[in-house]
Amino acid sequence: MVLSVANKAEMANKMGLAPMLSVAMLLGTLAAFPAAVHSIGVCYGVNGSNLPRASDVVQLYISKGIDSMRIYFPDADTLKALSGTGIGVIMDVAGEDLARLASSPSAAAGWVRDNVQAYPGVSFRYIAVGNEVQGSGTASILPAMRNVNSALTAAGLGSIKVSTSVRFDVIANSFPPSDGVFRDSYMTPIAGFLAATGAPLLANVYPYFAYKDDQQSGQNNIPLNYATFQPGTTVTDAGNGLTYTCLFDAMVDSIYAALEKARTPGVGVVVSESGWPSAGGAVGASARNAQAYNQGLINHVRGGTPRKPRALETYIFAMFNEDRKPGDEVEKHFGLFNPDKSPSYGISF
Repeated sequence: MVLSVANKAEMANKMGLAPMLSVAMLLGTLAAFPAAVHSIGVCYGVNGSNLPRASDVVQLYISKGIDSMRIYFPDADTLKALSGTGIGVIMDVAGEDLARLASSPSAAAGWVRDNVQAYPGVSFRYIAVGNEVQGSGTASILPAMRNVNSALTAAGLGSIKVSTSVRFDVIANSFPPSDGVFRDSYMTPIAGFLAATGAPLLANVYPYFAYKDDQQSGQNNIPLNYATFQPGTTVTDAGNGLTYTCLFDAMVDSIYAALEKARTPGVGVVVSESGWPSAGGAVGASARNAQAYNQGLINHVRGGTPRKPRALETYIFAMFNEDRKPGDEVEKHFGLFNPDKSPSYGISF
């Protein structure tokens, strides 16, 4: 089992995990989750029809005890609604702004003025400079991070950390986790910047896509229970002797290993997206599996991973099903809620 799961996890990594827009959570247990822990948040994507007003969405977060949110661009209505709530926020730099902020410190200063300083009541936690940037755009990530960070510092807002949100396939040799290493050279200076500023690396981690690719390839090497936090499968990393009972831990610990190999072992990881679809016709996409994964994730991240056994800040994708999201049909069904705020599947509050 160790070898087969290892081989499949690496194959799925090479294939690349499909990008997603948001990270959401199974709200049922969140009401009892201590707010001070800051382990679970929900991503708020807006690629859906007839979604509630931003003010109603923020109230839904509050009513369920959700203390963290990720938004994918600076949206004035959302930021106004968040003001004074204490909800911690990851806010992305919109993709079309990345090159401009990379090339112009004054543009970065203007962006910070208009989108951060203008909302002093919002509890900004991180600015994500780019989400799953690929190709030639990767050259803009680090200069944009530097310019935004300098602008925040100049504005007296240096406590807001600047990072970037990466696809899991920035990691090569992802299994066993101790073999994890950055696939591309551009990640090493980014890790160095994070180490120098005390910011974490934001990473989108989806065991679902590894499982789906494994099943569709006919390999059947990743058990469903291992992918959805259910008991029954144990995998040992011969490189460090650690034992894994879920694919999520193995994936996250391969990121920690890559950071160590980049000589930045002090850089933390925040899982900026993770989730499981409840419908969409793809293998494994069901309300039962989505509930098992999201509930398991909520319960699990409080204790971290075998390599880092401490609370792991994680954002579940997504708050709502998004029928206008591009790509495969399954991409539209990661939401915990429908646009009318009814749950996508049974949730026990």
